[in-house]
Amino acid sequence: MPEPAPKPDKAALSKAEWQRLLAGQGYIAEGSLASALAIYQQLRRPLLLEGDAGVGKTQIGRTLADIFNCKLIRLQCYEGLDVNTTVYEWNYRRQLLGIQLQKQHDPHTEDTLFSDRFLLKRPLLQAISETEPPVLLIDEIDRADEEFEAFLLEMLADYQISIPELGTIKAQAEPYVILTSNATRELGDALRRRCLYYYLEYPSFDKELQIIHQRLPAISDTLARQLVSFVQDLRKQDLHKIPGIAETLDWASALMKLGVNSLDADPETLADSLICLLKTRADLSWLAEAELQRRVARAL
Repeated sequence: MPEPAPKPDKAALSKAEWQRLLAGQGYIAEGSLASALAIYQQLRRPLLLEGDAGVGKTQIGRTLADIFNCKLIRLQCYEGLDVNTTVYEWNYRRQLLGIQLQKQHDPHTEDTLFSDRFLLKRPLLQAISETEPPVLLIDEIDRADEEFEAFLLEMLADYQISIPELGTIKAQAEPYVILTSNATRELGDALRRRCLYYYLEYPSFDKELQIIHQRLPAISDTLARQLVSFVQDLRKQDLHKIPGIAETLDWASALMKLGVNSLDADPETLADSLICLLKTRADLSWLAEAELQRRVARAL
C-alpha cells in the first residue's frame, strides 16, 4: 500500500506550490491569488476576499482546510449577529440541573456554574480553542452590522476573546482566518487595516473553461466552449442576478444529463434548462422572450 502524501509544510509554501495544491483540490487559481495566499500564510494576518457573489470566495476557505487537513469552522454572517450566536453562551439548562444535583451537597455550587463545562462554544470561541490551527471562515461579513464588525477587532488583532465570567481567553493555536464580502456595504477602515486584501474577479474565458473541464471531465469541449461563451456574454448584461461559477457548473451538468451536445440542438430543452443559470423571474423572462436564440447564435 502506498504511503499517504505528506501534509504541506505550513511554514513555507511558494506561489507555485500554492497553485499546484489548489489545482489538486479542483480550485483553479490565478498567479496573483496564489501569491496572495503565500503572503497570507507567512504573515498569518486575516485575509479579506471581496468580489461579486459566485466568484469562488467561500470555496477558498473550504479548499484551505482540505489542503492543510484541518478543521473548517464557518460563521455565516447576517444582520443582528450577537455574542450568543458567534462567541459563546451558557448552557442554562445544564446549569439548573447542576444546581439541583449539587445544592444539597455543595454550598458553593454557584462558584462552579460559570466554568468551561457549562460553556457552549460558538464559532469564534471554538476557533481559538483548537489545539491545532483551524481555518476560520467568516462568510459575507458585509451582511453583519457595524457593531459586530467592531466586536471582531479584538479577536483579529490579538486572537483573544474576553468573557466577563472567565476573563480573557487567548488562542491555543492561531487560526487561519478568511473573511469574505460581496461588497453590499462598505466595511470599516479598522477592520480593513487588520486584514490583507484580495479582490476576486469573475473568471476569464480560459479559466472558466478549465474549471468546467476539471469538475466535469466527461463534457465535450464543444459544449463547454459554447456555454462558457454564453455565460461570459450574459455577465455583461444588466441582470438582477449575474450567474456565478456555481451556476455555470450546474447548467453544464444539467445539459449533459439532458443529452444536449450543442446549444443549438434543442431550443426547447435549452430554454427549460435556464432555471439552472438564471435565478430571478425578470432575468428568465428577458432571456426567454427576446434574447435566447440571438445569444445562442453568438455563442456558437
